[in-house]
Amino acid sequence: MVRSKLPNIGTSIFAVMSEMANKYNALNLSQGFPDFNPSDKLVELVSKYMKDGFNQYAPMAGVMKLREKIAEKTEALYGHTYSPETEITITSGATEAIYSSISAFVQEGDEVIIFEPAYDSYAPIIKANGGSPVYVAAKLPDYRIDWDEVNKIVNARTRMIIINTPHNPTGSVLSHEGMKKLCKLVAGTNIMILSDEVYEHIVFDDTEHQSVVLYPELIKRSIVISSFGKTYHTTGWKVGYCLALENITKEIRKIHQFNVFSVNTPVQYALADFMDEKSAYLDLAKFYEKQRDEFLASIEGTKFKYTPSKGTYFQLLDYSAISNEKDVDFANRLVTEFGIVSVPVSAFYHDAFDAKVLRFCFAKSSPTLKKAGIILQKISN
Repeated sequence: MVRSKLPNIGTSIFAVMSEMANKYNALNLSQGFPDFNPSDKLVELVSKYMKDGFNQYAPMAGVMKLREKIAEKTEALYGHTYSPETEITITSGATEAIYSSISAFVQEGDEVIIFEPAYDSYAPIIKANGGSPVYVAAKLPDYRIDWDEVNKIVNARTRMIIINTPHNPTGSVLSHEGMKKLCKLVAGTNIMILSDEVYEHIVFDDTEHQSVVLYPELIKRSIVISSFGKTYHTTGWKVGYCLALENITKEIRKIHQFNVFSVNTPVQYALADFMDEKSAYLDLAKFYEKQRDEFLASIEGTKFKYTPSKGTYFQLLDYSAISNEKDVDFANRLVTEFGIVSVPVSAFYHDAFDAKVLRFCFAKSSPTLKKAGIILQKISN
């Protein structure tokens, strides 16, 4: 008899919607990946290292050259130096980093606070390790975290708080004031912070990304997750990393080594070289800000309501002035009748809370965004 550790977990909403996109040959603005290629130079570097024979296992913690480049970048941007030897780990994408980090510290009976709507991997990983997710809903319409509410639910069983900034799916970002409230909340406790910062370089309107690395009082208790896939348009390569002090990293690597052991070798060497092209990440916000503005301009005059995304490459659209359908039903109808795919935001809530909002990915080429605008104009009319 099969006994499931996650009996109530089904297929990811991203897989479901992408399958619908394929079935109906629809424009896929659901799953978060670009429809354009990464830098030719980066691709050539991967090929070079493959041809040069770098095709066997990398060191468990990652290629040292890449870890050194990450340390240099982190110090330059946020002012703290992590040891490449003992405090930086290359992972098989951000999701593996999240899995290994939660698995290293969450045990039976522990509680982990997550903010909804939440990226869909957090809660299942917590549950798989015997922990209990404690859900805190962000406040509409701007998806603001009420830190006073969080303070009321923190207790002796609270092991970890997961934050995500810039935030998927809402496109919101944490402010300096919010981060200071988090600092105050965890002061004098043993609560750990898992900070999902995979969109760290995609923050708009000259806003500064509030990494936990900017806050010395948080560094000692935090794990920072980032992703080369989001930064370099290579989501299919599945390479990410985590930053944490040595005593924390030691525990993460215990899980990492028996999970994937190591990560794609030639890609790591290529990324290490490509990180010298600093404009590739320093100019990324302006690149995606242009894509955001182009997408929003394409739906000007429609009945969709929105607040411009403040970060990530996702935009939420409120369709309540168009239909009273549940977001799942409306999203499905958009696929079957109009040929465009989005993600219903209720999928990011444990109780399927429905605010009549869909998430669209604008990490797409201009022709794709133009086509999406034409379709969304028809839907609104």
